[in-house]
Amino acid sequence: MANLEVINENALNLHELKDKLDKIKKRDDTLNPRGIKTYEYINKFTKKDNKKLKEKLMQLNILRLKDKHINKIVDISPNDIEELKSILLGENLTLKQEDLTKIIETIKNE
Repeated sequence: MANLEVINENALNLHELKDKLDKIKKRDDTLNPRGIKTYEYINKFTKKDNKKLKEKLMQLNILRLKDKHINKIVDISPNDIEELKSILLGENLTLKQEDLTKIIETIKNE
């Protein structure tokens, strides 16, 4: 296997990943089998482009909320605080009730 060097690492939501795969597909005219499966999955499960929602969540300025958390929230779009808590349960992250409420209100208004 080739030795690959990771230059930087960025968290992406599903729609951003779809855009990246589209660019690769246009440039190379084909994807490898893993890329094809990923592309099919994304087309099946992405609802809409949530760039505005991601920007609004970032503007909330919740200090503990990292880019990877925001992308996870954008991909799943929870409907209530309990769903939001279950999304963030696997992360080592504790948010105040008021921050959770702000997030849910932002999702509902989008």
